[in-house]
Amino acid sequence: MRSAAPAALSALCAMLLLTGCGSGGDAGGDDAANGTAATSSTATEQPSATPTPTQPPELIGGGTTLFPERRFVALYGHPGTPGLGALGEQGPEESAERAIELAKQYEPYSQEKVIPAFEIIATTASSDPGPDGDFSSEAPVERLMPYIEAAQKHGIYVVLDLQPGRSDFLSQAKRYEELLKRSNVGLALDPEWRLGPGQYPLQQIGSVSAQEINETTQWLARLTAENGLPQKTLILHQFSMPMIQNREAITTDHPELAFLLHADGHGTPDLKMSTWDALQHELPRGIRMAWKNFYDEDTPTFTPKQTFELTPKPWFVSYQ
Repeated sequence: MRSAAPAALSALCAMLLLTGCGSGGDAGGDDAANGTAATSSTATEQPSATPTPTQPPELIGGGTTLFPERRFVALYGHPGTPGLGALGEQGPEESAERAIELAKQYEPYSQEKVIPAFEIIATTASSDPGPDGDFSSEAPVERLMPYIEAAQKHGIYVVLDLQPGRSDFLSQAKRYEELLKRSNVGLALDPEWRLGPGQYPLQQIGSVSAQEINETTQWLARLTAENGLPQKTLILHQFSMPMIQNREAITTDHPELAFLLHADGHGTPDLKMSTWDALQHELPRGIRMAWKNFYDEDTPTFTPKQTFELTPKPWFVSYQ
């Protein structure tokens, strides 16, 4: 849940938290496929130079599949808006330095590579309906580009986060196709801000259907495959069960994507752990767990050691 929400919304979140939940569950895995090419010549032909096959782009740290070789630690937020998270508290270069330093703090507690990341709010739920009436402000690509370029320069992974208001996730994702065609840019869907007709930001917690998630992931998987890209993250934010309707119907059989469920609640350690355990109950196969630390709303904020002592150990950690 976002730090900009007022106390009334926090109370509403607490009432809805864990509705219909139990505990348990574990994460799934990923598969990779490799191809080879061969050339031939005949005795009557002059030998020629063997063409060098085009090498597919790789992820930061090497390879074309995200897990289980690496974990991620990210700064979360919107460029130039400190109230929406740590990413907005400084410029692109300074954010890169901060993300790198944050990831280093996790290295002593991980056998896998720890990759720094940005989770950038690309579309922001707004109290103003805007010209299109969808109550979501869509950042233009050129506004995000300085952070994308800084990330590329410094070996930082990027996730674009969507808060669609009364729009839908697929329509908003297509706005950023240019960026999603990059090798180290993934996508996050935030159902808290997916509103139905007559709903308004900060007046209730939004929700999304498994069908809409599946339509979005099918498009992203196809985009990834058609452009010969390495595997992409697909993050689903959740802190209350009603936020994702029919979660068991989410389709995860896209080898082009690595699915993560991001436990997005804040508060005391007991409350966060209750959410963490409950969200794993009947978690669809193939979805790994991710965690968010809040600098201001958590009491106290987990240390890197405490964060990586969670069971299961989170594959993606973001800081708001």
